[in-house]
Amino acid sequence: METITIKDIAKALGLSTSTVSRALRNSYEINPETKKLVMEYAERMNYRPNPIALSLRDSKSKSIGVIIPEIANHFFSQLINGIESIAYNLGYHVVIFQSHESYEREVANTNYLVSRKVDGLLISLSSLTTNLFHFQDLMERGLPIVFLDRVPNEIETHKVVVNNFSGSYQATEHLIKSGRKRIAHLTSPIYLSITAERLAGYKQALEDNGIAFDESYVKYCYHGGKVVSENETAVQEMLELPEPPDAIFTASDRLTTGCMAVLQKNKIKIPEQIAIVGFTNISVAELLNPPLTAVVQPAMEMGQQAVDLLIRLIEHPQKTNVFETRSLKTSLIIRESSIGKQEI
Repeated sequence: METITIKDIAKALGLSTSTVSRALRNSYEINPETKKLVMEYAERMNYRPNPIALSLRDSKSKSIGVIIPEIANHFFSQLINGIESIAYNLGYHVVIFQSHESYEREVANTNYLVSRKVDGLLISLSSLTTNLFHFQDLMERGLPIVFLDRVPNEIETHKVVVNNFSGSYQATEHLIKSGRKRIAHLTSPIYLSITAERLAGYKQALEDNGIAFDESYVKYCYHGGKVVSENETAVQEMLELPEPPDAIFTASDRLTTGCMAVLQKNKIKIPEQIAIVGFTNISVAELLNPPLTAVVQPAMEMGQQAVDLLIRLIEHPQKTNVFETRSLKTSLIIRESSIGKQEI
């Protein structure tokens, strides 16, 4: 099949080549109707930009670096799908690295991507990242960076998150309305943005429903290579409390599945003895035993919005003097793992 060019698209649609070119670059100078017309026709005709030609013309690599904690996490794999779905159609290649929850690997990955002259970075912080100098230094030197999911408060740039407070509040209140009174929270390191926001939602739901917050029901896990043993120890400590929890709200994919495994190993009946709600995007939630109640994040949309913001920074740096934080809504999907005591 013969390769279609910008000139071919322009001729077919009765537009100038410059208009088509700007529309394909998602330029603000082109109205949304024209942009949609061009993008849909280009997709239908299987048009793909020539990244080498674009790089030579624009002095850009037409590549974006992405650093996430781990691809095996269902949330992050969906995030990548969203990033690639937009980047590819706009002529950008996506280079993906995993930090594996290591600050040192995050820094090494960042340095390598910069050495390969990527045009910008999309970052979700590792659970051990507290020093942000490697990102602050790059931004001061003009490299566009957008953060998503796990974001730093100290850096001013575009960010894409979900409403963690609301999602956590809904999950906790659901457990309370299901008849649970001793609700534990298994979560990430305290200095991560998602941890603080989900913890705040959990606390507020308890307070609004007349249940006193008990610090012994909250456990922080550091996700790294020892996540399984650490998770098991945290849940075991909860089970050995004078008044063990009758529900556990978990804050991530790994913590959720790990918690359920520990409860089953201890022959704890779910939800009869302990109900479970997970802040998780695992695709087999409804196939678990019992099917898992989950707070689900719009991961693919988060990736799409983050890469859209990043490409704006890359292609229109002079127009950016106000940054935005986009907060998307979560969904609570109720299944058997949190069924009410009165229904058992």
